[in-house]
Order: sequence, then structure tokens, then C-alpha cells
Amino acid sequence: MVAPGSVTSRLGSVFPFLLVLVDLQYEGAECGVNADVEKHLELGKKLLAAGQLADALSQFHAAVDGDPDNYIAYYRRATVFLAMGKSKAALPDLTKVIELKMDFTAARLQRGHLLLKQGKLDEAEDDFKKVLKSNPSENEEKEAQSQLTKSDEMQRLRSRAQYAFENSDYTAAITFLDKVLEVCVWDAELRELRAECFIKEGEPRKAISDLKAASKLKNDNTEAFYKISTLYYQLGDHELSLSEVRECLKLDQDHKRCFAHYKQVKKLNKLIESAEELIRDSRYTDATSKYESVMKTEPNVAEYTIRSKERICHCFSKDEKPVEAIRVCSEVLQVEPDNVNALKDRAEAYLIEEMYDEAIQDYETAQEHNENDQQIREGLEKAQRLLKQSQKRDYYKILGVKRNAKKQEIIKAYRKLAMQWHPDNFQNEEEKKKAEKKFIDIAAAKEVLSDPEMRKKFDDGEDPLDAESQQGGGGGGGPFHRSWNSWQGFNPFSSGGPFRFKFHFN
Repeated sequence: MVAPGSVTSRLGSVFPFLLVLVDLQYEGAECGVNADVEKHLELGKKLLAAGQLADALSQFHAAVDGDPDNYIAYYRRATVFLAMGKSKAALPDLTKVIELKMDFTAARLQRGHLLLKQGKLDEAEDDFKKVLKSNPSENEEKEAQSQLTKSDEMQRLRSRAQYAFENSDYTAAITFLDKVLEVCVWDAELRELRAECFIKEGEPRKAISDLKAASKLKNDNTEAFYKISTLYYQLGDHELSLSEVRECLKLDQDHKRCFAHYKQVKKLNKLIESAEELIRDSRYTDATSKYESVMKTEPNVAEYTIRSKERICHCFSKDEKPVEAIRVCSEVLQVEPDNVNALKDRAEAYLIEEMYDEAIQDYETAQEHNENDQQIREGLEKAQRLLKQSQKRDYYKILGVKRNAKKQEIIKAYRKLAMQWHPDNFQNEEEKKKAEKKFIDIAAAKEVLSDPEMRKKFDDGEDPLDAESQQGGGGGGGPFHRSWNSWQGFNPFSSGGPFRFKFHFN
């Protein structure tokens, strides 16, 4: 509910001459209306003053139906339309008022104002000039003269904008059009002209804003929807492009350019949606193939190539293919050095490759552009722990396997090394001591890496067998403090394999 009086005060602040409506007395004798029409007019007037616009509109509809020649009914209905922001609906009513009562200057002045906003400058000037010739009130004369001066200025600026555009001076054209559109806010053609200037100046998003306004201001504006769709497509926003081209086809299903563009966008959109679904299902190889198809489908728009490579980089990283991930992520970062997604994915690939300094550098760069990203913060902390850990003892290196090695690979490597370095294989005392230390390391590596929970701790930069790491420092005798005796009788081949060995220790 709008507060009483607020509508008329708001209209009066914008169109001072409209206040005549509130005080306009019903001229029953002149209009020749019946009692029912008079009742509708009075009730509608009260409802309008109270801000009940929909109810007021219903009353004025009834008044017009009851007496189609009543200029007051049309004028009051036009005022309600304006209060509701429906200027297109108000304009025919104001024209009808002027037809019925040629000397009604308030209606002519208001129509001129609407025509000025629509950019119909010649028609607006005609209304303002007729107001000045019709013995207007002092306020009406002042308003008409002001609007006429403004209209003349808009004519001049519009001509200069058109001249600048024709001479490819798009910056100057935009400057002139900005001033004109401050007044002629509903001029669809001027918005389309400024959109063309923005396109020439490499500002597609500003062009889209003007074209969207033009699509609403001009009925059946298929051209605007087509241009909006193609601009979104060039920007890489395939979903919005598809939405806008569908609006074009709703207006004209046989529109050749819209239909051809629709088929291309739909095909591309389907490929991208399918690829993203595969990523959600962790089917990274299939997703990579889909994004390669995206690049083949649209090789001429660079945005789709770079976005596809960004997602392929992600797939390789998640699929633990670090070499491929680093290569593709680096291609993306050559074009977009601040691409946070590519930086994060390459950093993860560097971790798999044990290139901790490079991973830290990528995470730090990413954090500069998105300091609140928890994934970046956690990744950086992990890379720093792993770097510190690598400077001590690395279980993966002890067994000679990669960080993404499967359990079967770990067991196989362990068995081979356990046989090679078992102390019973060495007779020389010095060699035996060296073998004992090596065997302890090998057994410890197998213990950690074959246990999912312990391995996860180690992968996160925490050594589960390191007392210092577990307790935050202090005591424990170093990272591998188990003695040879603690492994006596340990069967290094007890993981369920087909071989069983028994060693005898002196």
C-alpha cells in the first residue's frame, strides 16, 4: 500500500503540470456524462490520491467504457498509467484527450514530455509550440519553453553523434549519445547506435546493456536479441547466448541468422554440459575428450579455447597426470597469468611431481588474487610441509615409487628392496649395519604407505612415525627411532602374496 498523497507528490515532482489532475473538477455538463461515470471518476480520483493504483485504474477503465468521449476519464487513466511506469499505455490516452479537447494544454504538455523521452523530437517540439500558442498558464508556458529549449539541444547533439559515428569517431559519438540519452531515455534507436559504438570500441558488455534496453523499448526487436546473443557468445558465455537467441526465435521462428546461430550455440552448450557432468563423475579422460571437441567445434573464438584448456588442465591434475597437467596449465597461464584455477591445478600437479618450490610459488600467486580461498590456503600449507618433509626422509623415494603409486606398486617395490637389503644377505659387519638401517627405512616406508590413514598423514606433510612431527617437537630419537631389534622376526612378504620367506637371525 502506497501512502496517501505519495503518488501525486511523486508525479508532481517529475511532471509539475500534472498536479492539475488532482484539482481538476468534473465538468458533468460539458462532458455530458451520466451518474455512473461520475461515480467512477470520483472514486478513481480518491483511490489515486491514496496510492491504490490498480483499483484506481479499474475505476477509470469503467469510466472510459461508460463514456468513450469523456476526455477527463482518459486523462486520469493516463495519469495512473504513468504512476505505474506504463508510459506506452499512457500515450494513446493523452492523444485521445487532445483529440477530444484541443485546448487541454496539460495533456499536450505531458504528451510532448513523453515524446521527448522517446526521442521523437519533431513531434515533441510540435506539442510544446502549440502549448505556447494556446494561452497557457504561467507555469505551463515556463515548462513548455524549457522543454522546447531542451529538445532543440537534443537535436543538435544527436546530429553531432551521427556525424561522429559516420566518421568512425566512436569515442566522440558515445560522448554525444550519453548526453542525449540522459533526456531521451526511451529512444531505442539511439541505444542501438551507442551499442554499435561500444562494439567498435571493444566494450561488448556496455553494448549488451544498451541492446537489452532496446529489446524492451522496441516491439519484436529480433535484431537486438540476435546481437546480444552473438556478443555473449564471443565473450564465452554460451548459456546466456543460448537464452537470448531463443528470445529471437520466439518472435520469429524463421529468422535465418538466429536459427543458424542457435544450432551452433546449442551444439557447443551440449558439449560443455556433458563435459562438466563427466568431471562431476570423476571421468576425467572422457571429460578431456569432450573439451577437445569443444575446441574443434568453435576454433575461431579464443575464449572457448582458453576455457577448454583450463578445464583440461583441471582434469589432468585430478586424474594425477602431472606432466600433462603442467603442460596444459602452463599454456593457459601464458595467456592468463592470473588465472587462479590454472594456478591451483598446476600447483597440485607440481606436488605430485615433488616440485615443491614451484607448487609454493603457484599457490602464493593464486593467493594474491584470492586471499580468502580456503583451498589455496590449505594447498600452500601442505606444499610448505612437504618441502620441509622432503628435506628429511621421503618414504616414496625410499621405495622408489611416485607419490600417486597404487598399493600394489608399493608392495612390489617393498618386496624387491627387502630382499636386496635384508641384513642376512651381508657378512661384513659394516655392510650389515648399513643394511640394517636401510632395511628399517624400507620397512617403515612400507608400514606408512600401505596404511591408508598413515599415508594420508604423510601426504599432507606429517610423518606418522616421527615423534617430533606427532608431538610438535621434543624427544623421540629422530624420525626413524625404531631399532633393528624391533623388526626381528618381521616377515617382509606377509601382504598376502604367493611367496613366503623365513629369515633366521643370529
